Amino acid sequence: MTIDAPAKVNLTLRVLGRRDDGFHEIKTLMAPISLADQLDINLREDHAIHLTCSDSSVPSDASNLAHRAAAAFLKHTGLSFGVDIHIEKKIPHGAGLGGGSSDAAAVLVALDRMLETNMPVEELEHVAATMGSDIPFFIRRHPAICRGRGEIIEPFEGLPNADILLVKPPFPVPTPWAYQAWANSQKPSATFEPFHGSISLMNDLEAPVFSKYLLLPVLKAALREHPSVSAALMSGSGSTIFAILRDSAQGIEEWIHKEFGESFQCFRARLITARGEPLF
Repeated sequence: MTIDAPAKVNLTLRVLGRRDDGFHEIKTLMAPISLADQLDINLREDHAIHLTCSDSSVPSDASNLAHRAAAAFLKHTGLSFGVDIHIEKKIPHGAGLGGGSSDAAAVLVALDRMLETNMPVEELEHVAATMGSDIPFFIRRHPAICRGRGEIIEPFEGLPNADILLVKPPFPVPTPWAYQAWANSQKPSATFEPFHGSISLMNDLEAPVFSKYLLLPVLKAALREHPSVSAALMSGSGSTIFAILRDSAQGIEEWIHKEFGESFQCFRARLITARGEPLF
């Protein structure tokens, strides 16, 4: 089976505090986007889980979330099977776009279909939540407000369509560090952010991340001043900054490369705002 695994952006990300279990309580509005990895998944006659990836820097052992998802599905169902997984990587990793989590969710969805286990979506989300906080979001592939540590999913209707530009600098931002930096930082008393429709775009992790990665606020400011951009925001813990485009924005990638260098990756995508929208 071939299945796409879409990236996501956080249109809002509020960090509400640290929980007793060590995670942070959050409230975030996430939307899947058309940029996607592609996974080829096939069953094996033995019990082995074998994973390959087009990006050699991505681990192919049990530390990969897609590998862990296959093992979690096997454990949860009690079924005996092996699986070959190949990931054609399109989503940059260490980018705040949820690529690894989406790959894991795609494995769960694919195995449910291939083995005809017909799990309710809530059961798939439960299995997903055992591996990572934002993996449950990718089971439904629909805009949602996510609470708790990210595993409590409330579908969100009425998100305006938009074409977006993703700009990924040549460095990652470690997610655990970003949340720890937020915990240690002084919290601003007020924020003034742009809107997408009625949605106020804000990310509580921007301030602590920007205080260390000084190029990111420069990139965000440059994007916000571009005439083809209506708003810009860091996605998740970074390092990607995404821009909501007003129009076709011809030549904006060339402008980014001229201003910041060829090592800054640019990806065009669109927000997936409704169930069942096809991916590129």
